[in-house]
Amino acid sequence: MRLSRRIENLPPYLFVEISRKIAMKRAKGEEVISLAIGDPDMPTPPHIVERLCRAAREPANHRYPETEGLPELRRAIAEWYQGRFGVALDPEEEVLPLIGSKEGIGHIAWCFIDEGDIALVPDPGYPVYAIATTLAGGEPYYMPLIRQNDFLPDLGAIPEGVLQKAKLLWINYPNNPTAATADIEFFNNVVKLAGQHDLAVCHDGPYSEVAFDGYKPLSFLQAEGAKDVGIEFHSLSKSYNMSGWRIGMAVGNATMIDALRRFKSNLDSGIPQAIQYAAIEALRGPQDVIARHNEIYQRRCDLICEALADMGLEVMPTKASLYVWAKVPEGYTSLEFANDLLEEVGVVVTPGIGYGKHGEGFVRLSLTVSDAGLVKALSRLAAWQGKGDKKKKNK
Repeated sequence: MRLSRRIENLPPYLFVEISRKIAMKRAKGEEVISLAIGDPDMPTPPHIVERLCRAAREPANHRYPETEGLPELRRAIAEWYQGRFGVALDPEEEVLPLIGSKEGIGHIAWCFIDEGDIALVPDPGYPVYAIATTLAGGEPYYMPLIRQNDFLPDLGAIPEGVLQKAKLLWINYPNNPTAATADIEFFNNVVKLAGQHDLAVCHDGPYSEVAFDGYKPLSFLQAEGAKDVGIEFHSLSKSYNMSGWRIGMAVGNATMIDALRRFKSNLDSGIPQAIQYAAIEALRGPQDVIARHNEIYQRRCDLICEALADMGLEVMPTKASLYVWAKVPEGYTSLEFANDLLEEVGVVVTPGIGYGKHGEGFVRLSLTVSDAGLVKALSRLAAWQGKGDKKKKNK
């Protein structure tokens, strides 16, 4: 048989490869502690689980759901955005529940990208932005996120010829993988650029509720005119420890939401209704669970940063997100350093090169490991010494 060219040219997803390496080590009887994947380890709050159980017993929720989600869920999402960000949304036209935000991120390219079109993609960045663009027949143009610019793209450096062919602009703050944050001035500049060049903006904002030291991340939709040019993807995965439940949302520009709804309706049958009722409970129920989770994440973040500093690594500032972004020791590539940690001390981190060429020289560590697992991982990192000439350079 002959596969399509798009599949033949499709690289394995980054975390599939990481999971494969972990499985191989564990198959040999070796204990491996992963700080690689941002998957909350704490359980979903009990009141949300209880609502799921009640909804699962109702026969009406055993049937096909509608693609656009329950009206009550759309209203709950709009209410949450109003309360959290002061952003007004029309539940009928500007809100679309998703089977996890990754589903919508993967599909939106097909709504805008034709053969030869360009999507402006951050580098380093979540791999799905570029992969979805390529699958839809488009070409990613990579916007460097570098330390000297606080890991924000230099919008003024994008060539005019690229802007003329570009259809989509991707941004993501708090950022994965760098943990960088953006202020309203940056978002206002994005809106201005989009208006000047007829760009559709996609802001990926699932980490807005994971923040430390009183910092409150913004929504892109708080920028003046944002709904005229873009949408925001969000998720219940990180906010309420519901990553396995697969529920998120896209909100904002009505034309973009309608395009995504039409595309989805031809490919999926919506989110199981019992999960939708659980999501309503999450959005309307007690919100103090978020602060409790963040206290745990902040403690873990502080411990990781201290351990990395003791190893001689430089850590980038972390005000939000589930990640720590750190420079690798002199003499290592990001992949070499990640492999060294795996082989020498059995700790998994994500090499920055996996997020794009401008991620080279860094590794990402996740805060989503149990306290006991983290203590053991940090003890192992403290024992790491490096090898050969690279060890001498590090010292």
